[in-house]
Amino acid sequence: MNDVAILPTTRDEDWRYADLAALKELTADVLDDWREVAIPAGGVEVMRFVLDDENLGVTRLRLTLGKGARAEIYAIASASTYARLEVEVTLARGAHFEFGGVTIGGGDTTREFVTRVTHAEPEATSNQTIRAVHWGRATGNFLGRIEVVKDAQKTDAAQNFRAILLEKGATANTKPELEIFADDVKCAHGAAIGALDPMEGFYMAARGIPPQVARRLQVQAFVADAFSAMEDDAQAEALLGTVLAALEGAEL
Repeated sequence: MNDVAILPTTRDEDWRYADLAALKELTADVLDDWREVAIPAGGVEVMRFVLDDENLGVTRLRLTLGKGARAEIYAIASASTYARLEVEVTLARGAHFEFGGVTIGGGDTTREFVTRVTHAEPEATSNQTIRAVHWGRATGNFLGRIEVVKDAQKTDAAQNFRAILLEKGATANTKPELEIFADDVKCAHGAAIGALDPMEGFYMAARGIPPQVARRLQVQAFVADAFSAMEDDAQAEALLGTVLAALEGAEL
């Protein structure tokens, strides 16, 4: 079979905002390279992904959570070429999935997170917090799908996407989806795209904070939300430091 025939295109919903030129460079081997992780009942797994210039391309992950298990993923996409983290999650009774991610950078690069979370049994919970900061002609994407099966009552699922565009040429795209077949659930999603709040900048300037420092502090507070669920403060600070390092090329 010709590999080209099975490669995705931007006509595929899960790839609709992807970099078309980058898709042409993908191979079947890359797309079939799913890392599969099964977390047993009551187990806990915390994973961190930094998609930078040392970890390029497409990363795909499938998680299966047993009864009462917990999985946390914290991710940064800051590579100077196309970067995509794709996660599929299936939750058993009482399991919890936490996702915190930041896409950040300039140039003309597309960076994106794609998640599909299936609440397969009752009383499972999930929460996703994604922040995007881009400048130049860069693009930050989040495509998040939540599926609640017929008998998965008492589901509690949420996803929140916010983006700050530091320059007019930058772009952010989001495509939240909820597919719910149970009736006793709490499911929510929210999205907002905008620029830095000038009033916050004025407030800090009035207190003697230089404009560039003030804007950096605004970005820092904005992206920190993605890592607020981490119990390990040192790891959260390290991830935040990685995000802020990627900010160095921005015109603040």
